[in-house]
Amino acid sequence: MTPIPPDRLDAILTRHDIVTATLSAGSADSDTFVQLSRELSELEGVVAAIHAYRAAARNLADIEALIDEPGSDSEMRALAADEKPEAEAGLETAHRALQLILLPKDSADEKSAILEIRAGTGGDEAALFAGDLFRMYGKYADAKGWKVEVISESEGTVGGYREVIAEVKGKGVFARLKFESGAHRVQRVPDTETQGRIHTSAATVAVLPEAEEVDIVINDADLKIDTMRSQGAGGQHVNKTESAIRITHMPSGIVIFVQEERSQHKNRARAMSLLRSKLYDAERTAKDAARAADRKSQVGSGDRSERIRTYNFPQARVTDHRINLTLYKLEEVLAGEALDELVDALVTEHQAELLAAEGMA
Repeated sequence: MTPIPPDRLDAILTRHDIVTATLSAGSADSDTFVQLSRELSELEGVVAAIHAYRAAARNLADIEALIDEPGSDSEMRALAADEKPEAEAGLETAHRALQLILLPKDSADEKSAILEIRAGTGGDEAALFAGDLFRMYGKYADAKGWKVEVISESEGTVGGYREVIAEVKGKGVFARLKFESGAHRVQRVPDTETQGRIHTSAATVAVLPEAEEVDIVINDADLKIDTMRSQGAGGQHVNKTESAIRITHMPSGIVIFVQEERSQHKNRARAMSLLRSKLYDAERTAKDAARAADRKSQVGSGDRSERIRTYNFPQARVTDHRINLTLYKLEEVLAGEALDELVDALVTEHQAELLAAEGMA
């Protein structure tokens, strides 16, 4: 086992005590209170892991001391020797758990997320595949107890989506979905194909952490806000009220258009939420790029130009190219039921790379 410096653990315990005392005193302003509350929530899991690790180390030390004590009863030494393998295994487990929880955290992991899916190459078939992906994530979200709310959508001519953007709300959404960002490829025979030929199409997925007002401060002077009538088929409010909102963030050039709600107020709130998330993601991406020069530690870094996964219908298989994992569970993956097998494997690989980068592998 790679030793974990005791002074590092002591510093964490000290910080936990300071944060707890500050919150208990009730002297922090509202923004500081929110930030400290988040920090405390993160620290509590680390503190529990430290206590478990140190308890396991003490248990093993006590057993070894009893075995090495010349004056101890021989029967007691024999019992201690029998218990030693289990104590060693317990310390190994606690050590591994502590290593993982001490890894650098993505501050966005516990956040909700913005999910964007766009049809790529492949025309109508790409739009249909984008629809398949959106249903897959919707079913996966249902199984996790998350809530999915569509922000904007543009349907394909024969079904599916040219583009769909949705909020996925829940605790830890981004941690589970962030590795889905990238180009997804499908190989299948389209319904319109009379010769039975397999076509290859693609859709891109982007997953952004949902930013809160405390994360990103937006200057109203940097915004150009336009209202207009909603456009599209159906709905009595369409083309009758100016409920649609277009927000342009002039410093970045980001443009957000939302028309899903009947209320202009609700559309504006959704547009601002999406803008915050895009600005937050841009800030995180810039920081990630700077860190990448020092440490190669990203699995599925969000390079949306790279092909990350192939869904092959003739062979009923799904292959994630980043970790060379193939599952012959196409239907189960698209139903959201087996998606965790891919996500868990990506998280494990990511943790292994982080451990190696931190010298703890």
